Amino acid sequence: MLSDKAKGYIIGALGAASYGTNPLFALPLYAEGMTPNSVLFFRYLLAIPLMGLMLLFRRGSDQFKINGKQGILLFVMGILMAVSSLTLFLSYTYMDAGIASTLLFVYPIMVALIMALGFHEKITIATSLCIVMALTGIAMLFKKTDGTTLSVTGAVLVMMSSLSYAVYIVGVNQSKLRYMPTLKVIFYVLLFGLTVFIVKILYGNTFTLPQSVLSWVCLIGLAVLPTAVSFLCTTSAIQLIGPTPTAILGALEPVTAVLIGVLLFGETVTPRVLLGMILILLAVSLVVGGGNVHRKILHIHRLFPRKRQK
Repeated sequence: MLSDKAKGYIIGALGAASYGTNPLFALPLYAEGMTPNSVLFFRYLLAIPLMGLMLLFRRGSDQFKINGKQGILLFVMGILMAVSSLTLFLSYTYMDAGIASTLLFVYPIMVALIMALGFHEKITIATSLCIVMALTGIAMLFKKTDGTTLSVTGAVLVMMSSLSYAVYIVGVNQSKLRYMPTLKVIFYVLLFGLTVFIVKILYGNTFTLPQSVLSWVCLIGLAVLPTAVSFLCTTSAIQLIGPTPTAILGALEPVTAVLIGVLLFGETVTPRVLLGMILILLAVSLVVGGGNVHRKILHIHRLFPRKRQK
């Protein structure tokens, strides 16, 4: 039987890799003329019933109930997640998605600083070294081979996405939401986050409909992998191992994005990029290996809370 810490590391890695599939589904939708706001509107809209059905099956209809204080916290977390998603997807229109995904990784530093300055969490030497190693790898992925300069607008958008995501991670861990069933947290985060895109649709001219079967396939893919699976796994990992290890495991996000670019979009892997990926994976391995994690991990027995017997 795996310990909670072992489960947290595995689930955190799965959530990070799932989130790294954003470009896989978003870029074909952009190519067909859909706007970032429209893509995210359908992404959240399709993910909400999926999470609702999972919550209903696992916990029962009475588990949808929340009180006023919980509602306020969930609303704030939903807005933060929506802002993070929107700014990241907007950045894809200003720079390569792989580069944007690598820049997003500064959020572990933001999480660590927020926890250290705001909650007096001690940053160990081992954690600091892993952060430095991972950031070194990210820097090697970040530098463009043709010497061109990144878009300032795109970089600012990614930094906004990173900060919003960091605050979300800390917010879940440092509030009573950490004791709430993960499915319920994600369901309401998506539900309240959807309001951001509805407001933008009502007060802007950025709404576009899917134009093909491929568009719907990509939208469903976005709703499942980088939304439902990623958010669920990330929130579970936060509750099991805390925000800082979960954030560092997020190094797998840009690695996944780069691999997708190489395998599906014809991007070239240079020796520098390969070394950067190795450094990131090594940093993640050291974080996992630094704890009391069982060496022979076979499978995850439970991902969702058990359904209570009546």
